[in-house]
Amino acid sequence: MNPHLSKLQPYPFEKLRQLFAGITPNPRWHEIRLSIGEPQHATPTFIKDALTANLGGLASYPSTLGSAELRHAIAAWLERRYGLSGIDPLTQVIPVNGSREALFAFAQAVIDPSRGYTPLVVSPNPFYQIYEGAAYLAGAELRFLNTLPDNDYAFDFSALDEAEWPRVQLFYVCSPGNPTGKVLSLEDWRRLFALADRYGFVIASDECYSELFFDEARPPLGALQAARLLGRGTERLVMFSSLSKRSNVPGMRSGFVAGDPVTLASFLLYRTYHGSAMSPAVQSASIAAWNDESHVVDNRRQYAEKFAAVTPRLADVLHTAPPEAGFYLWARTPISDSDFARRLLADYNVVLLPGSFLGRSAQGVNPGAGFVRIALVAPLADCVEAAERIRSFTSTL
Repeated sequence: MNPHLSKLQPYPFEKLRQLFAGITPNPRWHEIRLSIGEPQHATPTFIKDALTANLGGLASYPSTLGSAELRHAIAAWLERRYGLSGIDPLTQVIPVNGSREALFAFAQAVIDPSRGYTPLVVSPNPFYQIYEGAAYLAGAELRFLNTLPDNDYAFDFSALDEAEWPRVQLFYVCSPGNPTGKVLSLEDWRRLFALADRYGFVIASDECYSELFFDEARPPLGALQAARLLGRGTERLVMFSSLSKRSNVPGMRSGFVAGDPVTLASFLLYRTYHGSAMSPAVQSASIAAWNDESHVVDNRRQYAEKFAAVTPRLADVLHTAPPEAGFYLWARTPISDSDFARRLLADYNVVLLPGSFLGRSAQGVNPGAGFVRIALVAPLADCVEAAERIRSFTSTL
């Protein structure tokens, strides 16, 4: 077996299952699950209609590169959303089966272990756990950059020394961040691009939460948009996006990668052998989704209602505030995060994810410890009810 498999930790939700073993939740309360970032808003009917209307496509093998129609729809969306121009649908866009699959596969294509040193992959900390597994199984080592509230969740680039930066081959970015909701500013991107240009590493920008924001006049800045604003090209820069959270279709497994045509040409070669082509029916439904914005605006409205209702109920007891974007509250706990989650489940039947499960110890600290991630994905009434239960529970501590 691949020896790198031994480096993988249990996934956060397996850790959660172990943490909750033996707990019988208080039967007075129905379960409210706010632990997993799975959208629960209704899938728009027009997307389902497009899917079922094109089931005839199941009779054909799909192309790894996807249909021209889908790539053009994605390129047009990128140009509308980020004010870009000249996105080449043939060389700068590849449809993928959800951003998770692509984020993992990308490292396997990018990491080069033949340079006479062990490659490094840089990840934010706390982080989306796919980055870690992708790095280890590509034969790389990880370096974590803690993102802490005292520093407004910004990267501390000084955590890597001058001997380590030349070994960096891949840098994962998540903006808006999971779990913090942090959006990288133009100055943040300027600093990161300067490092990438100096040391030659590839940037993988995970932007699957980019369409969940609260000010229609100020959508989150994207990586390709930042590069354009700074007068930089897309060299060694690839962004990842998904319909799962934007359009409430997590089961459809549809997203894309876009950016540097040189990097994407090699990634396409890898994917051709990996066998990751998107179903033709899903491609048709994806075209419909990328071509429509009204359902996305309504999706944001629903999340905004939940944040407006929940945050005031928790702000003073868990010292939390609305994120810049995304659908998570990142909340401090008055006791250890794992004890908080266990006792909250036992007493009030609310399921949250301990923040320490999303982090690793780096520079002497696990930056997720002492936090819980609250995914406001349930219906509004359940989110409000959960907030009231959390408030009642916290008052007993």
